[in-house]
Amino acid sequence: MTKRRLLLAAALLVAAAVPVSAQQFKPTRTIEFVVHGGPGSGNDVFARTLNTIIDQEKLSPVRMQVVNKPGGGSTTAAAYVVSKKGDPHVIACFTNIWLIDPLLQQAANNRPQDMSPIARLVVEPALAVVRADSPFKTLGDFIDAAKQKPGALKMSGGSIGSRENVVRQLLMKTTGARWAFISFPSGGERIAALLGGHVDMMIVDPSEAGEQVRAGKLRPIAQVSDRRLPGFPDVPTIREAGFEITNVPQMRGVIGAPNMPAAAIEFYEDMFLKVTKTPAWQKFIHDSELDGEFVKAAEFKAFLGTFEGTLREILKEAGAKVVR
Repeated sequence: MTKRRLLLAAALLVAAAVPVSAQQFKPTRTIEFVVHGGPGSGNDVFARTLNTIIDQEKLSPVRMQVVNKPGGGSTTAAAYVVSKKGDPHVIACFTNIWLIDPLLQQAANNRPQDMSPIARLVVEPALAVVRADSPFKTLGDFIDAAKQKPGALKMSGGSIGSRENVVRQLLMKTTGARWAFISFPSGGERIAALLGGHVDMMIVDPSEAGEQVRAGKLRPIAQVSDRRLPGFPDVPTIREAGFEITNVPQMRGVIGAPNMPAAAIEFYEDMFLKVTKTPAWQKFIHDSELDGEFVKAAEFKAFLGTFEGTLREILKEAGAKVVR
């Protein structure tokens, strides 16, 4: 064997010995970015913002397309992501509901820990809002009215496992008040129901409600947060309003299909880290009243196991039937 052939054979052996995670990965076709809500929902707005920044900053060699998979909370979206096992071109926008649904539904057996955690990006507060012409000036006003007419008042929201319904259950258990929960697949429909007078209150992400609040169409009466947001300094937290319930934090991040190659996880982790360093992302974080905190894949996976336990205890406290 010639010296040149020996060198070539040695190079091939070295390449074969390099771990997959150390080999460079680049997507070669459109990336599907799956969201479990319809257009206008919090996770849809979040995913499209990420998509826009990635496109503007040219952080991906291929385009990324938001794919809406509403239905059953996160179950339809999770089932779709799991069906793409090993596919490095399918990622999804994670929120609490991806952990909550398997805790409440026996048939919802696709847990995010069993997929490919990529990064946690933000911790998100929420606002309890009513119409600007509502007679309810405070959360206490709403609770008192709900006590006087059990079941008469209505609240719009997402699935029964959504954060807003968990907060509702905690408030009802603490106060003895009762009001109805009307589920809608998209954030736009939930807000439209409130503006149209079909429901009386909703708990919504600041990114979804901000425009309507600034326009004077909606009025915040309480904050679902441990502290008051800078943009709403005069609006009390639920605890400050006099209701001692456990705070329910909302996390948002990115997960990939199960068995995603390590090199692909590293590519996406790096891409989203670059997103968080852009001025456009910082502006989005500020305008949306979010707590930006980037958590890498390995830490994110460990966090999911711990956070699942936290959510299990909150659900039990709210009186929900936990199946896992």
